[in-house]
This record gives sequence, C-alpha cells and structure tokens, in this order.
Amino acid sequence: MNMPRRLDHLAFVPRSPEASAAALGALPQWDLSDLYPAMDSPELEADLASVAAETAGFEEAYKGRLASVLEAPDAGGQMAQIVARYEKIEDLLGRLYSYAGLVYSGDTTDPVRAKFYGDVQEKLTDASTHLLFFTLELNRLDDAKMEAALADPAFGRYRPWIEDVRAEKPYQLEDRIEHLFHEKGVTGRGAWNRLFDETIAGLRFDVGGEILPLEQTLNFLAEPEEEKRRMGAQALAKVFGENLRLFTLITNTLAKDKEISDRWRGFEDIADSRHLANRVEREVVDALVSSVHAAYPRLAHRYYRLKARWFGKEKLEYWDRNAPLPKVETRPIGWDEARDTVLGAYSTFSPRMADIARDFFDRSWIDAGIRPGKATGAFAHPTVPSAHPYVLLNYMGKPRDVMTLAHELGHGVHQVLAAPNGALMAPTPLTLAETASVFGEMLTFRRLLAAAPDARARKAMLASKVEDMINTVVRQIAFYTFERRIHTERKNGELTAEKICAIWMEVQSESLGEAIHLGPGYENYWVYIGHFIHSPFYVYAYAFGDCLVNSLYAVYENASEGFAERYLAMLAAGGTKHHSELLKPFGLDARDPAFWQTGLGLIERMIEELEAMEEA
Repeated sequence: MNMPRRLDHLAFVPRSPEASAAALGALPQWDLSDLYPAMDSPELEADLASVAAETAGFEEAYKGRLASVLEAPDAGGQMAQIVARYEKIEDLLGRLYSYAGLVYSGDTTDPVRAKFYGDVQEKLTDASTHLLFFTLELNRLDDAKMEAALADPAFGRYRPWIEDVRAEKPYQLEDRIEHLFHEKGVTGRGAWNRLFDETIAGLRFDVGGEILPLEQTLNFLAEPEEEKRRMGAQALAKVFGENLRLFTLITNTLAKDKEISDRWRGFEDIADSRHLANRVEREVVDALVSSVHAAYPRLAHRYYRLKARWFGKEKLEYWDRNAPLPKVETRPIGWDEARDTVLGAYSTFSPRMADIARDFFDRSWIDAGIRPGKATGAFAHPTVPSAHPYVLLNYMGKPRDVMTLAHELGHGVHQVLAAPNGALMAPTPLTLAETASVFGEMLTFRRLLAAAPDARARKAMLASKVEDMINTVVRQIAFYTFERRIHTERKNGELTAEKICAIWMEVQSESLGEAIHLGPGYENYWVYIGHFIHSPFYVYAYAFGDCLVNSLYAVYENASEGFAERYLAMLAAGGTKHHSELLKPFGLDARDPAFWQTGLGLIERMIEELEAMEEA
C-alpha cells in the first residue's frame, strides 16, 4: 500500500509505507473468476457470441407478435415463457457488463483494460439493441388483455416488473428514435462518463513533494495535523483548477444531453426521470429537500459552530470540516479488526445477516487496497442474480473506512437477499437501495459507541457519526440543490467555469453556515463528484436513506422483537414493492411530513448530546 513518504520540511514524521501496510494487514483483492476466468477467456468469448445470437433470435421470434400472443387461450403461460427468456438474456448481458466494468475499475488508466471495457460495451450495446422492441411493444398492448393474462400465476409473478415498465409508457418514443438513443449512448453520455473516469484516475497531486492520486490526497483532509490537511486541500484545489476547462465542458455537455432526452420524452421537471427510476413521487422528494433546507441552521450550522469552538477558532477552514477532534488519539485500524467489528455488529442484530456478509471476506468478493489507476471511492456492484455482488473499497485504516466497509457490505447483503427475485425484479430503486447500507453503518456505529472506553472516546465517536450524517443528509441535499441550479441554468446556454464555481460556493455556503470559511480554491471542489456525471440527481437517495434508517432504527429501539425478520424481509423484496408497501410493517410513511422530522431529529439529539459534553 502506497502511503506518503516523510515530508521533511514539516514537524511531523508520518509512518513509513512499510509500517502502515503492516498496521493494516493484508488487504484483499477480489477474484472475478466467478464471472469469467480472464479478459481473453474462451468462456467470455463464447458468452459474447451467445448473447449476440440470443438477442437476435428473441427479436426474430417475438417482434410485432406480442399482441397476437395475448389472443391465445393460454396467453398468460406464453407471456410468462417469453418474459422468462428475456430475463435469462438480461442476466447474461448483466454478467458481461459487470465483468467488463469491474475489470476496468481495477485500473482505469490501463489501456488494455480500457480497450476491453470499450469493446465489450460496444458489443453489448449492439446486442441489446435487438431487445429494445420488447418493453416498447409491451406498453402498446391492451390493458384489459394484459390484466387478464397476469391472472395466470406464472405471468403474474412478473407483475411488479410489468407495472414498472408500464410506468415508463408516457415517456417512451417511437421505436426508431429509441433505437437511435440507445446506439448513440456509447458515443454520447457513455463516452463522456468514461472521459471523466479516466481523467479523474489520471490526476496527480503534489503534497509536500509526494505525488499522489486523488483517493490518497482526499485522505489528507481527515488527518489530525492541520498542516497536512491544508497541504492536501490546496493540492486538490490547484489540480482541480488546472483541469477546470475540461470538467466544465463535460458538465455542460452532459447537462445538455439530459435536457435533450428529457425534452423529447416529455418530462416536466429536470429531476422527474430520476424520480421515475426511483419509483418515488416528486412531492415526497420535495418534502425531504424542504425539510433538510429548513434544518440547515439546526444541523450543519449548529454543529460546525460547536466544532470551531473545540478547535479554538471563530471559523474553521474548509479543510478542517472533516478533521478528527483535537486531543483524540488516532491509530490505523487493521483490516482484520475492521472485519471483526462489522461482522460483530451485524451478528448482534441478525446472525443470518452476518453470515451473508462473511462470504464477502471468505470468498474474495472484496477489493480493498489502493493501487494506481484503481477507481476512487467505494461501491457494491450487484452483478447479476446468477452470480453474486462484489465490493470495492480504498481502505486506509481510518474510522470512516470501517464505516464505509459497513455501508458497502449493507448493500452487498441487500443484493444477495434480493437476488432470488431474478434479473428483472432484484434491482432496488436508489432510495431504498441506500437503506441497508446506512442501516449497516448505524449498527456498526452503535456497537463501537457501546464499547467506548471513556467520555472523550464517546465524544469523538458521536462527533464522527454526526459528521457522517451531515455529509449524508445536508451535504447530499446541497449537492442536489447544486445540480438543480446547474441543469436549470444550462437550459439558457452554456455555463462558464466561473458561473458553475459561483453556484457551488453559494449552495455550499448556505448549507454549511458561517462557521466554515470557504477560502480560495474551494470553488473548484465540484469537479470530482462522480455522481453528478454518472447519475444525475442520484444524491438525494443518500439523504432519503439516512432519514429512513433513522426512523427505522427508532422503531427497532422501541420494539426490537421480530424487527430483524421484518427488516430482512424488506430487503429480500428487492424491486417488487413500492416504498409505501415496504415501510408499512414498520408503521412508517415517507409521504407524511413528520417522517422526515423523525430522521432529522435524531441528528439534532446527537448534537445536543455533544453540546452537553463540550468540556469532555
């Protein structure tokens, strides 16, 4: 593991790379052979050929013929067979897409992997074009005849997926236009996404003479020594600024691309396509956003004023926002300890949940080390129901890295539990997909807090959790607000880099409050947020999930009997149920304005506890 070498002009002496690696222990690297043995394996080549033949054969067999199938006496049975064949093809497509994406994420700067990823994407785009007719044609079928066919149990099993498909009906276009949108995705949005990824992975930052990639440089913002934080922050600002022109072009292009698509499809609001994909009503999201906006002073503003007092400052510099508390000892947390902590927390809640998570460690489903070119951040990739998820981390032994492990394993458990629903109904809307991950974090945090040796350690843990929740709720809603501003103003023409930076500063200042000094350089920090590029308006799902989990956890604390079984059943539902149906067994309703206040109130109470401990 590459760690910063000694920065001779500073007073501190950081650990050597060898000492740091020894402290963390052996970090796992995933084994992708459960998908395919290698990029050039005969198995992969055979599946690429198979999926091309299968998709073409499916189109030849059924295009233009679904209406006549509904006229048959056994329409439900025939439709079930057709959808089952379609689902099998989707699983194979997903396996190939997943393998190529995971190989590429292992080193996005490797030209061999980049070519492999691009070539597979093109082949799969060509193959999947043959499937475009299917959902479009389903939506042109007579509603009454479809309902009659769904009375057959074999076809009725797919009702949740059919209803999701038919929800898209008002926004689908003529077949040839859909075909064009699909094919041009590789050279359009997909190409700009890839340019962003490869550019970010290739950036290098000079921190006191040590040349580092993004992930390790961002890690400096959580260092105990202020000088380290300042140097890391300024290195980030410098390189982001030097690349501002490219990131501005990417942002403008993708915002315009989305505007064109939304306009053709007839979406009224710039975020409506995301709400539809999330199966959540616009008014529910608006209620969440307005609740969080109103809570800015009670949450972020209040907490950062408190933190500034802890640091003996009137205002914190922006690089102090995630700094560990002063006078609190920090140590690297080894991989084995992180694993045992998370599995212990999961096991206390549900042995079954821990058993599923343990497979990720035992079966090499995790890639945790830092390598040049490796994708930044962390994710849990569900791959396909016929395989299993994989988790990517960039583990550096920080307490937040342990929480990230808990978060991504929560996703992984969710994905494993939902897999029996099949390729069409296992995927979960983003709003609910964050439930298991944030709940996993909460379980781990509560376990660590209960084991705190003294008041000072408890204070540090509470502060860290409050900061994580502010980052998840306040910061992500601020990101959503920023995106709304960018996409709205882009309709009037291209935005200059200066304009984007100004919007970023306005939104961040509003959300963080006066206790954070957003000094020169911070205006460039929007450029590395990958969600803006890959999944416009994704970010509110984090706040949705955090507030939902806070409410769920309150139910758990007040009536834990049978809760774990109901919770795992909720996860196992995958994408088969609407959020209102999933939350009903817990007595929760996201459409109730009080629902969001319950989640936000938990954060407030933690801040109040910290205020009471200010002298600790």
